[in-house]
Amino acid sequence: MIYKELSARKTIALVAHDHKKDDLLRWVDKHRDLLKDHDLIATGTTGKLVEQSLNLPVQKLLSGPLGGDQQIGALIAESKIDVLIFFWDPMEAQPHDPDVKALLRVGIVWNIPMACDVATADFIMSSPFMQNTYKAELTDYDAYKNRKL
Repeated sequence: MIYKELSARKTIALVAHDHKKDDLLRWVDKHRDLLKDHDLIATGTTGKLVEQSLNLPVQKLLSGPLGGDQQIGALIAESKIDVLIFFWDPMEAQPHDPDVKALLRVGIVWNIPMACDVATADFIMSSPFMQNTYKAELTDYDAYKNRKL
C-alpha cells in the first residue's frame, strides 16, 4: 500500500464559480479561525476576494477559464494540495467545463478530500483530521506508469 502523510498544516485550494463566490466568502468567514492555520491557494478573482475577506495571505493563480483550474490540478498531481474546496455552479454552463471535470477527476485520482458544496466543506473542516496529521491511502499507479505501449 502507498501512503501520503499530511501534516496538521494543510494546503487548501479554494475555487468558486461566479455565482458561488458569495457562498464561498460566507463559508471562509465562518471558518476563519480554522483556515488561518492552513496555507491557502485559489484561482484568480476568488483568491483576491478571499484574501480581502480573511485578511490572510492567499497564493493566487490564474482565473479558472484562463487555466487556474488546470494549475490547481497540476499542484494536486504534484502532492502540493491536500484539500480542494470547489463551489461550482451546477445551474450555469461554464466555458471551461472540460477543465472543471479534469480538476475533479485529478482530485479523485490522488484521493484528496474535496467539497463541492457548503455542507461537505463544513464536514471536512470539522474533521479531526484537519487539525492533525493524516495518513492518506493512495492508489499504486506503478503498473499503469510502467505499461508497455
